[in-house]
Amino acid sequence: VLQEQCCSSLHGLHLPLPLSQLGKMTLQAIKWQDNQLYVLDQLLLPLESQYINVRDVKDGWQVISKMQVRGAPAIAIVGCLSLAVELINTSFEDKDELLDTINKKLDYLVTARPTAVNLQKAAEELKAISKKLYEDNLSVEDMVKLVSSWCQKMLDDDINTNKKIGWFGAESILKSAGGRNVQLLTHCNTGSLATAGYGTALGVIRSIHEQGRLAQAYCTETRPYNQGARLTAYELVFEKMPATLICDSMAAALMNCRKIDAVLVGADRVIRNGDTANKIGTYQLAVTAKCHKVPFYVCAPTTSIDLNLGEGKDIPIEERPCEEMTDIAGIRIASPGISCWNPAFDVTPAELITGGIVTELGVFKPSELHTILQAQ
Repeated sequence: VLQEQCCSSLHGLHLPLPLSQLGKMTLQAIKWQDNQLYVLDQLLLPLESQYINVRDVKDGWQVISKMQVRGAPAIAIVGCLSLAVELINTSFEDKDELLDTINKKLDYLVTARPTAVNLQKAAEELKAISKKLYEDNLSVEDMVKLVSSWCQKMLDDDINTNKKIGWFGAESILKSAGGRNVQLLTHCNTGSLATAGYGTALGVIRSIHEQGRLAQAYCTETRPYNQGARLTAYELVFEKMPATLICDSMAAALMNCRKIDAVLVGADRVIRNGDTANKIGTYQLAVTAKCHKVPFYVCAPTTSIDLNLGEGKDIPIEERPCEEMTDIAGIRIASPGISCWNPAFDVTPAELITGGIVTELGVFKPSELHTILQAQ
């Protein structure tokens, strides 16, 4: 059945692999088996499916930094599970050594990619949990077991969270559309490959498709790493959704000549006033959507919300190597000698998030976030 599902071409999208290979691939970006961690190398998709065995925190840092795993929820999960693997396979003299190791390893992990806040928040929570376990009357072995169990639970928790995001987002969009089927635009990759499963913004699209109400999903290519063309397009084909790929520069023309019911994006960090950091190109989509009166939604778990920062200008923006712009698959496409500016993210002001911020708690105006979360 899976092979049959994957082998149907969809309007506007070409299959990323030969038919004989497509059905053999998986959308499971993170695998935890027998206390071992495997991460799908997303730099090779959609042409090759290969898992990396993450054996310790150093490996975890590398796959996050190199963007072999990406997406704010997935980064947090892989970071914590890489710590769990290392703890399980390390001998500690006492709980002092164990606690010190946990704290130092978590501090190291959060340096891999600074903009996404999920890993930082997970690290802070895990430090607090580890300290409490340290103070309890537990053996070193029990402490390792409980810390690693907490990390493993992140997988199930994330999927449950994503499904709630999908339901709330779908409800809001379909209510606005009345009885019409909807056409949606998304940017970057926010699906199963960016999370433990199901997805955030792409999870909303998936939920609408499951209800038989998706007329067309448009995805941008998302330069310079083409997460939309390589990953989102692959997921849309895999799930047999009606889908069309566009260049990043086509979004304004698309909104001008076709009825787009909503733009849906993810978020790597949402701060107290509702300003949002997401993949570069998100800001210009929000501006364009406002001009064309298209509702603009940010879809993110509450773990992506950072109430410690007040304004978008305070969000640290990661800058990536120039080669990500100048080269594709190791082939130079830009003129030698040209300088580059390659921020991985931009900041969308709260006033441009006209549809709302979709969380596992519901859909809220950016100005409501602080009050809602304080009440939890």
